[in-house]
Amino acid sequence: MHVMKSPPLRAIQAFEAFGRLGSVTGAAEELGVSAGAVSQQIRKAEETLGVQLLERRGRVVTMTSWGRLYHSAISTGFSHIREAQELLERARTESALTISCLPSLASKWLAPQLFDWQARHVGATVRLIGAEEEVRFGEEPFDFRISYGVKNRDYDHFSELFTDWVVPACSPMLLERQPLRRPADILERPLLAIEWARDHRSPPTWAEWAASIGERHRKVAGDVAFSMSSAAIDAAVNGRGFVLAQLSMAGDDIASGRLVVPFNLPLKLPHPYFLAWDRSALQKPFGSELRTWMMSIAAQHGAKYTRQQTHAL
Repeated sequence: MHVMKSPPLRAIQAFEAFGRLGSVTGAAEELGVSAGAVSQQIRKAEETLGVQLLERRGRVVTMTSWGRLYHSAISTGFSHIREAQELLERARTESALTISCLPSLASKWLAPQLFDWQARHVGATVRLIGAEEEVRFGEEPFDFRISYGVKNRDYDHFSELFTDWVVPACSPMLLERQPLRRPADILERPLLAIEWARDHRSPPTWAEWAASIGERHRKVAGDVAFSMSSAAIDAAVNGRGFVLAQLSMAGDDIASGRLVVPFNLPLKLPHPYFLAWDRSALQKPFGSELRTWMMSIAAQHGAKYTRQQTHAL
């Protein structure tokens, strides 16, 4: 059985461009070569295939019936290649950058600072999405993911951001109504607990904090547990009880006086937060700058609070 050899790809490309554009000159301009080079490649395709693809009548060059048949078959493949290139180009030049972030960290830490970054980067569009679920880069429209702990194993490219601390905090009005004499008195006040989803190890509990000051925590009826750290912090701001507040999320509330820390007795979280990214995100406009900025503010946060809490211990 005779097997027809396939022409070189450059020869097929030259013939496809000729058939689509209708002229040797047009094909040459698109491919960035001379008209003679296009004609030479098409002759090479004819020699390999053993059929005449073009017929020349004076100065007019048209496809033969063999040529039309062959062009119809190969044009589909080249059309798909062009569509793929256009898709990649749109993705690469699309200015929007999408960050998936754990909800509480998104609303309490990243979002307030993100406005400043966007103000300094005119033309950049950033979408911040709070989500518990981890993302699949390449399959979902995300460029960056900020998450916690051992979830970094889900990603090929990631960097540690910071390890957070918690401190007991409450609203000033709660402290006025129920003054404290010593740290252990906090354990007799309404306590707001935080219990993260099962696939994340929760931040330090009141039992762990009590043990750190040499006390025991006896859970009482009326304690409220939240699955989101931000909700527990908001409840504390509203005078509902004491919360073991993460400094990354409660820093603004503490600085403004909406929350007070009667005793600076911190506990460190067991794992760090991390930033993961899709490699293609760094090819987008502002993508590399955004990653550098997020790592920079995380480093500043980590250094500031680690220094403060180490001195407090």
